[in-house]
Amino acid sequence: MSAVATAIDAARAEGRGALIGYLPIGYPDLQTSIEAAVTLAEAGVDILELGPPYSDPVMDGPVIQEATNAALQAGFRMRDTFTAVREVSARTDVPVLVMTYWNPVVQYGVSRYADDLSAAGGAGLITPDITPDAASDWLAESTRTGLDRVFLAAPSSTDARLEMIVRETTGFVYTVSTMGITGERAQLDAAARALVARLREHGAERACVGIGVSNADHVRSVLEYADGAIVGTALVRALRDGGLDGLAAAARELVAGTVRQ
Repeated sequence: MSAVATAIDAARAEGRGALIGYLPIGYPDLQTSIEAAVTLAEAGVDILELGPPYSDPVMDGPVIQEATNAALQAGFRMRDTFTAVREVSARTDVPVLVMTYWNPVVQYGVSRYADDLSAAGGAGLITPDITPDAASDWLAESTRTGLDRVFLAAPSSTDARLEMIVRETTGFVYTVSTMGITGERAQLDAAARALVARLREHGAERACVGIGVSNADHVRSVLEYADGAIVGTALVRALRDGGLDGLAAAARELVAGTVRQ
């Protein structure tokens, strides 16, 4: 079983849900982004989600866009992805997933990307803008290298698409809480709960909810019905405003919300 699935199951065995923390690679610079990822792991985050900055994001909110633009302006290069994964993986046992749009993977070469990510100690990819029926190369390469492939399910997904996503996803299904871009929201959409229930009907063993999860109360609410909560914007904001110390404090507060009552 994958390291990602194992981490989620280990949290469940401890009577809590998993916390997945997102940070962009290269923000505010490469080395600090590596230290920030290690900080999340040391604070108790169960799975790390590292995002290579992308020049034309389709689902990132303003806080993450600001950070990724800064990373690009600071000189981020594709090879920095594997450097970050390698250094973080060497310093923590927490699984490291890469959250990437698909075009950079294609430009790099799907087989080469899979080999380099595996060699760096990465756990797999989250691919927000490609579905399993359009990802035959990635299905083959992830199977060959043992990398997880995490696909997204949205409230608008048909039952047929959910069945396909559940069948082809490994690690967990990334369950989109609401339609739209990432960011902090005052109240999570009730659609997330209904979507997780639909995924369970199609056999999903692990479903983690992201998009709009931004505080410990949100985490507690999500973990009433899901296996994990995914937090991005709130952590990027904490790093921006408070540096590594602020990030650590924010992460510890979120981790406290993972304990099921």
